[in-house]
Amino acid sequence: MQIIKYPEQNQWEEILRRPMLKTEKLFDTVQTIINQVKGEGDKAVLAYESQFDKVELSSLEVTPEEIKEAENKVAIELKSAIYLAKRNIETFHSAQKFKGKKIETMQGVTCWQKAVAIERIGLYIPGGTAPLFSTVLMLALPAKIAGCREIILCTPPDRNGNIHPAILFAAQAARVSRIFKIGGVQAIAAMAYGTESVPQVYKIFGPGNQYVTAAKQLVSLRDVAIDMPAGPSEVEVLADETANPVFVAADLLSQAEHGVDSQAILITTSEKLMKEVQYEIERQLGYLPRREMTEKSLKNSKLILVKDREEAIALTNEYAPEHLIIETADYMDIAERIVNAGSVFLGHLTPESAGDYASGTNHTLPTNGYAKAYSGVSLDSFIKKITFQEIQSEGLSLIGPAIEVMAANEELDAHKNAVKVRLRNL
Repeated sequence: MQIIKYPEQNQWEEILRRPMLKTEKLFDTVQTIINQVKGEGDKAVLAYESQFDKVELSSLEVTPEEIKEAENKVAIELKSAIYLAKRNIETFHSAQKFKGKKIETMQGVTCWQKAVAIERIGLYIPGGTAPLFSTVLMLALPAKIAGCREIILCTPPDRNGNIHPAILFAAQAARVSRIFKIGGVQAIAAMAYGTESVPQVYKIFGPGNQYVTAAKQLVSLRDVAIDMPAGPSEVEVLADETANPVFVAADLLSQAEHGVDSQAILITTSEKLMKEVQYEIERQLGYLPRREMTEKSLKNSKLILVKDREEAIALTNEYAPEHLIIETADYMDIAERIVNAGSVFLGHLTPESAGDYASGTNHTLPTNGYAKAYSGVSLDSFIKKITFQEIQSEGLSLIGPAIEVMAANEELDAHKNAVKVRLRNL
């Protein structure tokens, strides 16, 4: 990890730089795959599954028998954990239900909003270095609560044509409608445009590698909505001298093990803590099964010593981390001043892992600084809000002349006339 002490503000941009995904370089390759799936449907998908996932499939959809078999393979301890997480995720997201009310903006003019679920959504669940069954819960459960009519899930199979049992169990628990054995760019294209087997969806959710990211960007230009821009996962720990270096090191490593392009950052006011965390990272790293990958990720990671709390807060808001853990004595006061972060974890006993799995909040969050403008996935991600308005005769009399004046000054006479003919009829 890089050690940085007391950086000047003009250095912040450089030291906070993320590992860059060069998705633009992949666009030609990715667009070729998309075009072929769009044109040839299942035939192209099956060919790309053979090429990229090294599996020969006779059909793409997971059968009820496969789901049943998977359920029998999942340990009871994991089933119990999944059900606990399911309850908490449902509780938290159910509380986000929109309650629109009618507003009379002036006498005789009434406006309101209604929340309507997106009818058909697509979920992409990676199956590479880690089977992200937790992401199934994070995406499918809010979709069900929102009222989405159909939930389509794509995830890559192994070389025997099987999906990880925990992914299938989580999908069943979350009441996913249909599951397909498709990975990578071909999965995004199949959901974006539909094939003989895969229904076309209206919005695609879920993480993925740089090829999946590029595919989501390309299909979203014209044809389908996506959840948010995505990049490698990241965490920042903001800590003072009261933090436990064992906890801080564990938090940094838990994010670093996601992938070689993940980033973990410590911002602290305590040089003593920084040195202790550095030692703890080396010690704990020795026990990790994913040590080799984590070590590569740590090359992107930094321990930053700052002068005081004010600088720590300013640097944090500039970084806009996907995950922010505040391990300080006054963590609630600091939290009030955080304006750019995806999800915040407060105090010494709240690891980022809790939000990843079971506390109830969503772990699909903005990365790469997008937390300055984007929220993480919530119930709102799965709904549209339609506005309604109703004008009575009294309201038209009051508002009509203003509309006529505004339309005339924009030189849109047909707009003016739509009001004028009604006012004449009153």
